[in-house]
Amino acid sequence: MKQPLTEEKVFKDPVHNYVHVQDTIIWRLINTKEFQRLRRIRQLGTSYLTFHGAEHSRFSHSLGVYEITRRIISQFERSGYKDWIPEESLLTLCAALLHDLGHGPFSHSIEEAFEMNHEDWTCRIIQEDTEITAILREVEEDFPQKVASVISKTYEHKIVVNLVSGPLDADRMDYLLRDAYYTGVNYGTIDIDRILRMLRPYNGRVVVKESGMHAIEDYLMSRYQMYWQVYFHPVTRSSEIILRQIFRRAKQLFREGYSFRFMIEPLSDLFRGEVSVEQYLLLDEALVQTAFMQWTLEEDRTLSDLCNRFIHRKLYKYVEMENLDSETIGEIRRSFAEAGLDADYDLEIDFPTDLPYDVFRPGEGFDSKQILLLDRHDKLREISEVSDIVRSISGIHRGRHHLYFPQDKLQKALPRLPSSIAEIFDK
Repeated sequence: MKQPLTEEKVFKDPVHNYVHVQDTIIWRLINTKEFQRLRRIRQLGTSYLTFHGAEHSRFSHSLGVYEITRRIISQFERSGYKDWIPEESLLTLCAALLHDLGHGPFSHSIEEAFEMNHEDWTCRIIQEDTEITAILREVEEDFPQKVASVISKTYEHKIVVNLVSGPLDADRMDYLLRDAYYTGVNYGTIDIDRILRMLRPYNGRVVVKESGMHAIEDYLMSRYQMYWQVYFHPVTRSSEIILRQIFRRAKQLFREGYSFRFMIEPLSDLFRGEVSVEQYLLLDEALVQTAFMQWTLEEDRTLSDLCNRFIHRKLYKYVEMENLDSETIGEIRRSFAEAGLDADYDLEIDFPTDLPYDVFRPGEGFDSKQILLLDRHDKLREISEVSDIVRSISGIHRGRHHLYFPQDKLQKALPRLPSSIAEIFDK
């Protein structure tokens, strides 16, 4: 049950102008220590090393997702759509606000390094002994479990999940707008007002009124451009690679019994793979970067070198290759080792791919990943059936192999590499 605030709270926001908080539960959730921690987690991980303005946090993004969701729900309720259940509004708003609660320092890089999933951590933080859980239980005893089920996409009413996590969800709309704003690019400037006006609850999912198709085309093109120009930027990928290597090397050393000059408690628990929710919540980017700064002084040359590169932005260079098979990769690695390089840390092969949109295939039926248009006869059609633009970017797995390496080390080793391998890197 909603509990309206006696006076609406307002956050000034550079993307949405204002974020309106009208419910007591939402206001209290924002002021928990678990949610405030998101101020110390960057939204775009290491992208600040590529786009210097990309310093925005998961906190501001989460408020933005909440605000978009609030606007959609307000529109549904004002219009009296029978397919929307007003009693689920608070549940949807809580899930939207808390959906990124489990992100760790540098987000996806730490997930890959330690085989973790931020959604799993989000659900744990929502359901275990936290300030968040206590507040949610005041709504209903099982309300934390309901919120977690929306985030884990198992909630029984899929329209609620659809708003928080879907092909046209509040999460994607906010991060496209917010990331474009803070990186200074124009690709993510979608017409969000038009999109929100065109959304409809219909047969248990969110669909788009057919006349809003062109705004959706623009949204999908923006997503396509943002991935290739921002999220998959080669310099950002380089910094992510070094970050993952730091975590990998530190974990390896820890498990081998190496005596660190500097080690702080949550990190040692992380390396052991025995992290509680309480310990996980101590992990933020300030703590991790402090460790990295201290590790520049470690006796282990590999860890010290990697931390120096990350802290001082001495990133790996890269070369592109159109075709790269496993035999060539093996040959490169052997040549690196024979030339005195460390094939495990001085070479990383990256192949970024993105599927901008997954088209409808006749005979398979609609799924939750597809955007459906509702025509004036209440007939649903998947957008790529109607839009040439969407068809043109759908199903494209664009990408080339990028070979990342420390240029200073490679230059010294070039004379010892076979000419066929040296030619690849000496560009």
